[in-house]
Amino acid sequence: MSNVSFSHDEAAATVTFSSQVGVFDIPVLWLRERSREPQQLDEMTQQRLFNSHGIDPLINLTHLEPVAEEQAWLAFTDGHRALYDFRGLVDEIVGHSIFPQAQAWGSDLDRSAVRANWQTLDQPQAFLDALTVYLKYGFVIVHDVPTEPESILDVARKFGYVKETNFGRYFEVYSRPDGNDLAYRSVHLGPHTDNPYRNPVPGIQLLHCLVNQTSGGLSTLVDSVNVVSQLAAEDPQGYALLCNTAVNFRFVDKGTELCSKRPIISTDERGNTLGVHYSPRLDGLPLLPVAELRAYHRARQRLGELFVDSRNEIQFRLEPGELMLFDNSRVLHGRTSYDSSEGHRHLQGCYIDLDGPKERFASTYKLLSSTAGQE
Repeated sequence: MSNVSFSHDEAAATVTFSSQVGVFDIPVLWLRERSREPQQLDEMTQQRLFNSHGIDPLINLTHLEPVAEEQAWLAFTDGHRALYDFRGLVDEIVGHSIFPQAQAWGSDLDRSAVRANWQTLDQPQAFLDALTVYLKYGFVIVHDVPTEPESILDVARKFGYVKETNFGRYFEVYSRPDGNDLAYRSVHLGPHTDNPYRNPVPGIQLLHCLVNQTSGGLSTLVDSVNVVSQLAAEDPQGYALLCNTAVNFRFVDKGTELCSKRPIISTDERGNTLGVHYSPRLDGLPLLPVAELRAYHRARQRLGELFVDSRNEIQFRLEPGELMLFDNSRVLHGRTSYDSSEGHRHLQGCYIDLDGPKERFASTYKLLSSTAGQE
């Protein structure tokens, strides 16, 4: 077993596993929970057949026996014995995933690389390619979508599960003076995320162009992964405040009032940026000591400046039959103003749950992998 070694530290109750990937000190308690023996784990559902919450917190090993490259038999003080493949355990520890890694982008993004043809998405490879684009960049532009009303729901169901809100299963985006949101006017809309006042926030938004007879009304998109990294480098203290300070978001309509409190910047357990909750029309400064509040406000102000920096934003005309699907937290969207007297501009929008595309990616990936294995 070249470059691979196992050792058990009885006093620390850990197993040290060393390979070309690295050296890992793994608690015995953690290992016991991950037994894959048939009496412990259901093969089909991958759900545990025992209550892991009942494991003795002081559990240790009575025996460790390497048997193959990166595999070992472990015997525990509770009498359980199991074969462990440490390659899979290391994948879990380091966060290995079949999903594409997020790739930050700015105004120099190759627009041709983020497009998909709706007419080909019944083909598994074409669909996997479209899902890959979305997972890497946080959005994809789908073209050749029929312009009949409610076609957006067909696209939504292809990528995930439609989320109904107080706006309905889908909503109409065109200029009307009685609209309950500025999106329903012809005014400029700065970069923002939708519904930060809702819990949970809609994960993914779709906007489908049915008619566009105006010269203005250009769509804008900004990648928060790119922008937040710039803020963190410029102002670490302000970045930390925006990550850790919850602010109030509020929406009021006839008979409706929705409020939620959350930080502007959202990160995962490793500190990677997942996205933002950002809408200057809907948030309120948190109540903090003056010096801290000023630092918070300066960071929020700088974040807003970076969002509208031309080096970070892409701007394009969404043509009839084109639909943009984007992660509502990662990718901020907006619109330039337009003159409604020039003609009609009509989009339909809807939301789907965030986990839909990953579920579709995993199933399509496995389908193509199994098909390739049979060739």
